[in-house]
Amino acid sequence: MSMIQVGPYVFTQQDARKTLVSAPVILETMRGNRDPNPIAHLAREVDALLNGIDPMTTHVALLPDLLKRVWTALEKAPSTLRSGGHVPVSRSGAIVQVNTSKGGVPKSPVTEAYVGWRGIEGDVQKAREHHGRPFQALCMWSAEVIDRLRADGHPIDYGSAGENITIRGLDWNDVRPGVRLRIGEAMCEVWAYAVPCKKNAPWMKDGDFGRLHHDRESEFGGAISRVYATVTARGMVHPGDTVTLEP
Repeated sequence: MSMIQVGPYVFTQQDARKTLVSAPVILETMRGNRDPNPIAHLAREVDALLNGIDPMTTHVALLPDLLKRVWTALEKAPSTLRSGGHVPVSRSGAIVQVNTSKGGVPKSPVTEAYVGWRGIEGDVQKAREHHGRPFQALCMWSAEVIDRLRADGHPIDYGSAGENITIRGLDWNDVRPGVRLRIGEAMCEVWAYAVPCKKNAPWMKDGDFGRLHHDRESEFGGAISRVYATVTARGMVHPGDTVTLEP
């Protein structure tokens, strides 16, 4: 299968098509409840690029240029939000656990890991149809959210739901699509929420894995979802490393 490269990021054809399909949703999620929409111009640009195109069936020869144009627009969104003062002020927490697996969940703790453009080296996404694109390179979650779920009787632990980086000390309500995080030596931008799937049912006492969806955070009383991030600078990460939300 031929690969498509945009900057340092490498996409399979499936990755490229799925990223194009996801692009409008990524921008709408980054917008959040901000009104007026500070990234409306980027949403219009992406809509124009995709107008009349079905990314899942468009000819493969058209994918590289189309992906580059759309990805460039997506990359501008977090910096636009930051420059406009639409992200929280700087805050710091710490890595509690770094988790990897050879496919599927749960992921197991490791003492250190290298974060590359594709995420943590050696970590494998079993269901590549839904995972593993560059904007999903890192999955992160809150230790405080996991602790609360466990206190509510759910048989869940750090790494159970598949997050690569378990973080303590950040208000998870601040860790939304559009923010930038320095984790150890690496840097990343949160681009999306991680939508839960049935593989996470065992960690819920009633099997209701849907409670981890960001649309249901009002039931939880605050942010509950895992998040996906695009890696913008590579580096080593260890438990205990500082995690900084950078404006």
